[in-house]
Amino acid sequence: MKKIGLKAAVWKEGEHYVSQCLNVDIASFGKSKKEALVKLQEAVALYLEGAKNPKLVKVERPDVVSFKPCYA
Repeated sequence: MKKIGLKAAVWKEGEHYVSQCLNVDIASFGKSKKEALVKLQEAVALYLEGAKNPKLVKVERPDVVSFKPCYA
């Protein structure tokens, strides 16, 4: 079994925590940060097992920034 280092963001939305992998477009949620991350690990593992050529984006040191988009 191969292990790789990935980055994730976790935040609270209402009563749940959302976890999102920054290297692949996969997210999950749980009632705690720990549960959200465990579920994310499971989802990413399933994705990687089934993908022939998984697309992994290299994320070194992500910054959280605020911005204000204009929309109609």
